[in-house]
Amino acid sequence: MDNLDIPQALQDEVAAYLNHLTVERGLAENTLAAYRRDLNRYLRYLTQERVTDVKQITGHHVSGFLQALSSGSHHMGRLAPSSINRILVAARGWHRFMHLEHTTEINPAADVRPPNTGQYLPDALSIDEVTRILDTPPPDTAQGLRDRALMELLYATGARVTEAIQLDVDDIVQLDDPQDTTVVRLFGKGSKERIVPLGSYAVDAVNAYLVRGRPHHAAAGRGSPALFLNRFGNRISRQTGWNVIKHAAEVADIRAEISPHTLRHSFATHLLQGGADVRVVQELLGHASVTTTQIYTHVTAETLREVFAAAHPRAND
Repeated sequence: MDNLDIPQALQDEVAAYLNHLTVERGLAENTLAAYRRDLNRYLRYLTQERVTDVKQITGHHVSGFLQALSSGSHHMGRLAPSSINRILVAARGWHRFMHLEHTTEINPAADVRPPNTGQYLPDALSIDEVTRILDTPPPDTAQGLRDRALMELLYATGARVTEAIQLDVDDIVQLDDPQDTTVVRLFGKGSKERIVPLGSYAVDAVNAYLVRGRPHHAAAGRGSPALFLNRFGNRISRQTGWNVIKHAAEVADIRAEISPHTLRHSFATHLLQGGADVRVVQELLGHASVTTTQIYTHVTAETLREVFAAAHPRAND
């Protein structure tokens, strides 16, 4: 399927839409990359269906594409409903843009509905599992100090992996207050800035890395301002950040499902289990809507039900 010759007319229309998202809406590069990837997948499907011009696309093509993603036909690779929803957002946005620009007479995606995603529950770890992961990196090597600082920061702030690797040294700030509070400046989706405090464990780990780890890596580079550096003195990649967590989980013999968001999910879940207000957690996570954050309340509610069922003498027959 990678060898498909996608018609230039389709590629040009997608390029025009991506340019619109860049210039008019100012979307972040990571978001644009996701749109580009999802729309390219759509173009490959349309090419298999012998579509050569956007005016040929009908609602049948759009719904057929979603069905292919759900079933894995057309060499699409079977995807989860949440991933299909994300791809549908990109496809519908593209069709709406072309309709508004009078490139097409109709919007074939207007009446296509996304699949039911069901109830998604984040893959949070227990506090013991998080502790075992954070204690995995060796404290006597530059890489070990970096990896420990990275994971401590992720768990202390709920930052996305991408947000953490984009940090510069100057984004770690000590406030001039009675507690000498240390905070980190995170830049989330749409480059929206938020300030999140660092706990003492994360502060100690970051400071140890800055003093004994980062200079070793920085010596191999050209003065990068990045907080987290690789052995060549350059900013680490998102894949490296994800591999750090995955490797630590393997070493700690964690059998739970691990994802790039695992420490972020755990951060939110543990805060709510500890009594934090959901709107405070929303601010810390950088969610635009509290509705997004409320998914974690389902996790904590399920935990309470399990504890009740196991401990209360009249919970079960």
